[in-house]
Formats: sequence, structure tokens, C-alpha cells
Amino acid sequence: MADFGKTAKDYATHRAGFPPEMFRRLAARGIGLPGQRALDLGSGTGSLARGWAKQGAEVTALDISAEMLAQAEALSRDQGLTIAFRQAPAERTGLPSGSFDVAAAGQCWHWFDGPAAAREAARVLKPQGTLVIAHFDWLPLPGNMVETTENLIREHSPTWQFFGGTGFYPRWPADVSAGGFGGIETFTFDLEVPYSQEDWRGRVRASAGVGGTLDPAAVAAFDVALAERLAALYPEDPIAVPHRVFVLTATAPSGRAPQSASASRTRQAVS
Repeated sequence: MADFGKTAKDYATHRAGFPPEMFRRLAARGIGLPGQRALDLGSGTGSLARGWAKQGAEVTALDISAEMLAQAEALSRDQGLTIAFRQAPAERTGLPSGSFDVAAAGQCWHWFDGPAAAREAARVLKPQGTLVIAHFDWLPLPGNMVETTENLIREHSPTWQFFGGTGFYPRWPADVSAGGFGGIETFTFDLEVPYSQEDWRGRVRASAGVGGTLDPAAVAAFDVALAERLAALYPEDPIAVPHRVFVLTATAPSGRAPQSASASRTRQAVS
């Protein structure tokens, strides 16, 4: 598993956060509104948490990495935002039951035990609360800079598996259904994000296949190779990078259902 604590500074500095349009679309659905209590699971550097704090929600950001939480706290402080930070896994938050209006996971559900995280989200949410799973992915298209970058990552990090993504996540509805959620809806939209050469290199260093797994010398060697390839093939600066936003929303049960024996055993296994 990747250790994003190793690359927390690059992640905070260079990686584009979730776009304002996503927050607008969620607000139109009654999600992340002023006064709501929101829990950001696997918060990383806090893109979701800050977006909702700016809208007036009362936000708690949770992550297993102390380094990522430190970056998130610094960014929120610099922007004058009040967010509570907590170090814990998404599957075992240690937070009170029925205490949040919204629980969310941004760019991280694939790192969780999905069914266990869904059950925990259902536990901490108020009856009829909302779970949000959001992704904001670059899109590798034939011949574009993203495809070239992914090919280079695979040369330097052969075990990396997250290449060739489409920005769609058909498995997540099954996870949240297993957690007792209903009313599942999804939406997607595409946009281009301008990245300077420097920021693109930093954003890629912050990825699981580079900074999250390689040692510092290997990261430096990759960065030099990427800089050379960008200069040769994509000298534009900045360059528009295609991205896709994918969002799933689901509604928590109206009341806590009795826990099945199998669910109980699963919870014990991940505790």
C-alpha cells in the first residue's frame, strides 16, 4: 500500500483539489450546507474538508497519516478555516454514533476495506444522513501528456496498477449497499485543469506510483526523466490536463438495523 505521508508536501503544494463546480452540485442536492456536520474520511491534505468548511459546514477531517493531517491543518489555518483533525482509519473512526449529517471520502475509497468503511459511515451518520464518495482523476487519452506520464511511471514503478483509468467506479455502489445505504445516485462531469510544468511534475511525484512507493533517489530519477520528456514532447506551459469528476451519493438507513453475525465477524476482523 502506498504511504502518502512520504509525499505529503508535494501533495499539498501541487495537487489540484476538488473543483468548485463539484461543491456547487452537491450543495444543490442539500450536501455540505451551512450548519451541517461533515466528516471527511481519508482526508489527506483536506480538499473536501476545506471546501465544505468554506461553505459554513462544521467539518471533522480524519486520516491515518499524521504527515498528511499536518499539511491539511496548515492549509486550513492559512485560509482561516476551522476544521477538527483526527488520526484514525476510516473503518474505525472512534467517533460517536449518529453524529454527522454527511460522511465523505475523496480520492481514497479504493484504499479502504469498502464494506467495512460503509458500515462505519452508516454508524456515525444520523438517520437519513448522506454518504459521498468523490473522485477527481486525470484522464489518459491516446497520445496526451497523461498517457505519456503514466507510461513513464510504469517504467520506473512496475508494480503500479492505477494506470489507464476511465474515471468511473462501478464497484462502489455494491460497497455502500453492503453497508445498508439506499438511494444511491451518481453523477460525472469533465473539465480541463491547467498545470504548469513544475506543478505537473510535483503532482505526479505525489502519486501512489512515485512518491507513495519509491525511495527518494528513485523519485528524483523519475522526476528528471519526466522533466526531459515533457520538455521534448509537451513544451507548452501551462498545459490543459483533462480530468473527470465522479461522485456517488447514498442515504443512510432511517434507523440502525440489527447487525448480522457475518457483519459482526467482519467488524472484529478489521478491528
